[in-house]
Amino acid sequence: MTIHFLESAADPRVSDYTQLTDVHLRKLREPAEGMYIAESSRVLRRALAAGHRPRSFFLAEKWLADLQDVLAAYPEVPAFIGNVALLEEITGFHLHRGAMAAMQRPAPAPLHELLAGARRVAVLEDIVDHTNVGAIFRSAAALDIDAVLISPRCGDPLYRRSVRVSMGTVFQVPWARLESWPQDMSVLKQHGFTVAALELTGDAVDVDQLAARNPDRLALVLGTEGAGMSAETLAAVDLAVKIPMRAGVDSLNVAAASAVAFWELRPRRSQGRR
Repeated sequence: MTIHFLESAADPRVSDYTQLTDVHLRKLREPAEGMYIAESSRVLRRALAAGHRPRSFFLAEKWLADLQDVLAAYPEVPAFIGNVALLEEITGFHLHRGAMAAMQRPAPAPLHELLAGARRVAVLEDIVDHTNVGAIFRSAAALDIDAVLISPRCGDPLYRRSVRVSMGTVFQVPWARLESWPQDMSVLKQHGFTVAALELTGDAVDVDQLAARNPDRLALVLGTEGAGMSAETLAAVDLAVKIPMRAGVDSLNVAAASAVAFWELRPRRSQGRR
C-alpha cells in the first residue's frame, strides 16, 4: 500500500481535496479535470464496485483499519492519512464520515446505447440544486428507472453533494448529459418513447391515469426548482401529467415528486398492478 501521512494542509499532493465547500470552483474544476469526489466509506466502495478508478484516498487515521481491504486492492493508488483537524483544514469542513476518495470520471455513455433497452427514462431539465439531483437519482435507482438524462444546464450528478445524497446510487443508474435540449427530445421519440412532463398545467392528466395506460416506453421530464418547466419543452412533449394534491397544497419538492411519479409510472406486466 502507498500510504502518506500528512503534516501540512499546504501539501500539493492533496489538491484534489482542497476547499471542497467552494461550489462554484468544484462545478468547473471537477468535470474539467475528469474527476469527482466519493465521500464516506460506503459511497467510495460503491464507486469501486461500479468499476470506477480511484486517483487517491483521503482519510482519518482511525478509518485505516476499516478500509484496509480497499487500500490493499489498489496498492498503486496513494492514500493520504491525517488527523481530523488537518483534514478539516484541507477540505473546509468536518469529515463526519471519515474517508473519501478522488475518483476518475467514467467515460460518458452514448445516448442511443442508454435508450436501446430502456422502458422508463427520467429527464432532468435545468435542476441546479445538487441535493435534489442526488435525491432523484436515489429514487431512480430504487424505482425502476432505466436511465437518467440531464439537460446541458442541469447540476452535476457526480458533484460531491449529489453523490452523497444519492448514497452512491448515482453509480448504479446509467445517465448522460444531453447536448441540446429540448431538441434532443426528438431522439426519445425516435426510440418510441412517450414523453410526459411532470407539470401542473390546465390539461395535465393525473399520474394514475397515465399509469393505467401503461405506456411501453415512457420518458418523464422533471423541471427546475421554482421556475418549473420551460415553455419550449411543454410545447414539445406528448402530454403533461400531475400528482393530485389535497388540503390546498399545490406542489411537492421536485425530488419528492419524482419518487411518487417513478413509483406510480413504473412498467407493469399487465394493465393491473403487480
